[in-house]
Amino acid sequence: MVDDRLGRPGTLRERVHRATRVVLFSRASWRYGLRLALCIGLAQTLTSLIEVPRSYWVALAVTFVMKPDFGSVFSRAVLRAVGIAAGLLIAAVVLSQVPRGWWDVVAMALLAPLIPALAPRGYGYQNAAVTPVILLMSDVINHQGTHLIAPRLYDTLMGCGIALVAGYLLWPESWNTRVGDRLADTVSNAARYLECAFLDPDAPGAPDRAARARMRRQLYLDLSDVRTEFQRALSEPPPMGTRAAAWWPLVVAVERVVDATTAARIRMRHGAPWPPPADAGELARQLDELANTLRGPAAPSPAPVTVPEDEDGVLEPVRREVHAARAVASSEAPG
Repeated sequence: MVDDRLGRPGTLRERVHRATRVVLFSRASWRYGLRLALCIGLAQTLTSLIEVPRSYWVALAVTFVMKPDFGSVFSRAVLRAVGIAAGLLIAAVVLSQVPRGWWDVVAMALLAPLIPALAPRGYGYQNAAVTPVILLMSDVINHQGTHLIAPRLYDTLMGCGIALVAGYLLWPESWNTRVGDRLADTVSNAARYLECAFLDPDAPGAPDRAARARMRRQLYLDLSDVRTEFQRALSEPPPMGTRAAAWWPLVVAVERVVDATTAARIRMRHGAPWPPPADAGELARQLDELANTLRGPAAPSPAPVTVPEDEDGVLEPVRREVHAARAVASSEAPG
């Protein structure tokens, strides 16, 4: 497969094939599909047993809460329920006090701008702004007025409850943060990148420039995934959210190690002297040790070899950031 110099697939067809493989063979994708199928099945079963005027609202609530971004199901379920309840209060006032006809246009002109104004503030605000607009548009067609309020609230609460129980509480993986595991894998990849960055290009088996670019790009993608997982974990209820917050200093420290390595590589491309291979290898070994520590209890490893300080050396910023990351891991990272 041909990649460009940044490691991206070279053609649209290759990108489609690569994305298809990720979707079909990713464990996260299959787990998400199973959770969504279970929730939709329960929603359809309940609406067939219980008389619901608009059963599709239940399935819609489940789908929106379980949307495929692998975010926090718990926070979306709660925020959607609270946001729609607040929006229904606004809709009840409008539908009961505003006469039908051209006054609907005035009400819509006042409510519609709230959507772009409140949506950036959060998922709950977005639902609170969208709900009265949707109900007002529905009333223009159906002329049911405030009779839409109770079914909308009832169906939303039912859908959010199904997603919360069958899409969150029944899955133990939802209760544990995966920040540590993903960060450990990223630290291991950072160690490999550090080794390649300071390896003499004329040495046997040294990667070429395109291979290093692919490693660097993948590493920054991994860091982006870690940040995404961190943000998702923060929105989970305690103690998961509290534990996730403890990872933040180490996430920042690892990002600084990667940035320092990239900056050192750029300096060498512009004429800076190459550091001793043994020094770069020792820093990579320390990163591997840090990754093993993050994964859990491991066998005792040999004490790190002190890399000589050289204020003018290209490796000095990397050495400082690696030592800082190790210090953060030993004092602040959660167990």
